[in-house]
Amino acid sequence: MLHFVLARIGKKIVQERRHDFRTVPLRNRCQPLIRLPHQNSMRILRSVFIASLLAALLVGITACTNNSDNPDEIRRRTAEATETVRRDAKAMAEGVKEGMGNGKTININKASREDLLTLSGITEHEADRIIASRPYDNADDLVSRRIIPQSEYNKIRDQVIAGH
Repeated sequence: MLHFVLARIGKKIVQERRHDFRTVPLRNRCQPLIRLPHQNSMRILRSVFIASLLAALLVGITACTNNSDNPDEIRRRTAEATETVRRDAKAMAEGVKEGMGNGKTININKASREDLLTLSGITEHEADRIIASRPYDNADDLVSRRIIPQSEYNKIRDQVIAGH
């Protein structure tokens, strides 16, 4: 009877094991049906690696096939850049010319009110006082006669003369 009970228990154990294990022989061993956790993570990691490799390859191919670099497009962009440089160079030349024009000297004995107002720091009132106090022997008379302060005269010293 004991043998019968043991046989029955053994049969039940074998049936339970058949549900848990695949019976594919591998060097005379049975391989488990359920994968171990490290096997699942390695499989996921491998899938992620392959997907990212394919995405990088797709981005690389897309970047290399840029259709906007055809010769006509390059010519158009070059013409636009050349026009911009030419326009900027013209503006710079005009600025230099204007700056050099401001460097010309103004005779304070003969200059009009408008000419005197072009000097930096000279107000309308000061221009009228310069005209009213004529003639000047030299440009320093503007300070010695107290028509403009020394600080303003220092700004315009190179731009004014007192010629007759």
